[in-house]
Amino acid sequence: MRRMIDAARLRRLMPALGREAKVECRVYVTGGATAVLFGWRESTIDVDLKLVPDSDDVLRALPRLKEALEVNIEIASPADFIPELPAWQDRSLFIAQEHKAAFYHYDLYSQALAKVERGHAVDRKDVAAMVDRGLVDPRKARELFEAIESMLYRYPAIDPASFRRAVEAAFGRG
Repeated sequence: MRRMIDAARLRRLMPALGREAKVECRVYVTGGATAVLFGWRESTIDVDLKLVPDSDDVLRALPRLKEALEVNIEIASPADFIPELPAWQDRSLFIAQEHKAAFYHYDLYSQALAKVERGHAVDRKDVAAMVDRGLVDPRKARELFEAIESMLYRYPAIDPASFRRAVEAAFGRG
């Protein structure tokens, strides 16, 4: 059984991952790990990451790091659940440079919209925390939703009308 992950454990994971990268890469942290690092959640059950570019060295090291650090690590990002938002990389917030790996929070608008689509209670709290802290502007979130709305057909699990209603509930109608 892996342990819950707090900010200190996340801060130990980053240099360990960075040491495994043989080439320059970006590691995008998302989900509960973002919430923990920003401080609106004390812990999370896993660390969701996206590597750009994919790094075989880092991917091969994940099972060993998971065991050594007793953390759950998943390769996942908002783009696995909703269409990529325009310019998401430009809005991703820098966390730290660890060896050849630069760590970023995956674009908070992408995270917020993916959480709105999923709709779990913890997701709604995370989105409210992002808005309350000024990390996500409701108007901009609505605009970015509109930018991807025509691509929702690529995600058959998403009901576009329900997603739009959830976005309006979370961010207003404009």
